[in-house]
Amino acid sequence: MVNERGTWTFSRGDWYVFRKRLTRMMAAVVVLMASTAVGASETELKPAADRYVTSIAVTGAIGPATAKYVRDTLLAANPQHVEAVILRLNTPGGLATSMREIIADVLASPVPVIGFVAPAGAHAASAGTYILYATHVAAMAPGTNLGAATPVQIGGPLAPASREPEKDKEGGDRPSLGSGDAMTAKVTNDAVAFIRSLAELRHRNADWAEQAVREAASLSSLAALDKGVIDLVATSPEELLIRIDGREVEVRGERRRLATRDLTTRTEEPGWLIRLLGVITNPNVAFILMIVGVYGLIFEFSNPGAVAPGVIGAICLVLGLYALNMLPVDYTGLALMLLGLAFLVAEAFNPTVVLGTGGLVAFLLGALMLIDTDAPEFQLSWTVIGGAMLASIGLLSLTLGYVWRARHQPVRTGASAMLGQTAEVLDWSGQEGHVLAFGERWQARASQDLMPGEHVTITRIEGLMLEVRRMPELVASPGGQP
Repeated sequence: MVNERGTWTFSRGDWYVFRKRLTRMMAAVVVLMASTAVGASETELKPAADRYVTSIAVTGAIGPATAKYVRDTLLAANPQHVEAVILRLNTPGGLATSMREIIADVLASPVPVIGFVAPAGAHAASAGTYILYATHVAAMAPGTNLGAATPVQIGGPLAPASREPEKDKEGGDRPSLGSGDAMTAKVTNDAVAFIRSLAELRHRNADWAEQAVREAASLSSLAALDKGVIDLVATSPEELLIRIDGREVEVRGERRRLATRDLTTRTEEPGWLIRLLGVITNPNVAFILMIVGVYGLIFEFSNPGAVAPGVIGAICLVLGLYALNMLPVDYTGLALMLLGLAFLVAEAFNPTVVLGTGGLVAFLLGALMLIDTDAPEFQLSWTVIGGAMLASIGLLSLTLGYVWRARHQPVRTGASAMLGQTAEVLDWSGQEGHVLAFGERWQARASQDLMPGEHVTITRIEGLMLEVRRMPELVASPGGQP
């Protein structure tokens, strides 16, 4: 309080009120700080409660659709919510380009990627072995196998070993590739270096990885665990999450400890675009789409009023070319196919034996050369090629038959159509007069005298003048019929 002199004085009651208010303010500050701390702790714990594991299935031949499926899943994996991504592998292999795209995405993934060969009876052969080596944790289910990673693009089995073995670093003998197949040695050594780099990155058995490439070696799940090719064997994804809990992995150069126990697993299914891509990137489907597209446009150009063939053909052709653009295509084969189709079209409009035969030969050679890989999963089927050839031959035969029949039919329009037709004499004087032909009055001349009402035959046309002659008289038969 302020006294009479203008100075502040505090009585005992004032001190009591002041202390009471200060106590209340301090209590409010403590409560506010406590609530903030609790809220912060709840905020920190909330993402942990929402964490889960994403699982995707890599099955069948590895191609562009598989690579896009894996890439989209890894890009969508948020490290704040996704603890890890499980790649369930069951593949015989596939395209080397798609395999390298998947491995690049796995190495650049912001979340750990767990490779799991499952279920029992599955295998990770060829390209699947490379992908399994690239994952942060490699696991297999009992009854599975991996290996046989020899690159098939070089033409199948390796060339026979030379008679004189080379000396390895330890002084032992090691079979060497024949000097006559330099391309085989080049591709094989590149594949060996690639898989050994993945093995060294993940601290796995690099020597066996080289055997899988050079000798097409394979291992069962237990043998792979014994040789240090994989990290563990698990019977199910649930057991896998329990077994890898607490394991340290290196993600983008940083050590990270996995916390996968009791986490839920969400299966990421491919979208409609990836399903469509998986269908049209089948070489047989892409081949059929392109053939349908070309013939649809041909029908549209030959019959401009028919809209449906042109629309369907344009859509099929665009889809077919898009699919071929994503596949390892030999453009020489594609050019031969298009050249063969052009020859067949030219044969239809200008029938000759040379164009038709050349078109069929060019089409067949182009189809055989179209896909530039020896992977059996991405080879054109002989049934599809034969069906396309038969369809082309049938269309060509129908076109030639129609043209042949049209050429042998009588002319029905123009001046030539009047030759040999009948006309009626309207009036005649000397060697000239007028006749009625096709409902019209024509000037006519003849070397004979004709009578009005008499029927004549048109023999020649010069400008607007008809040359006619008298029709032979009909001779009556004994029965009275002419």
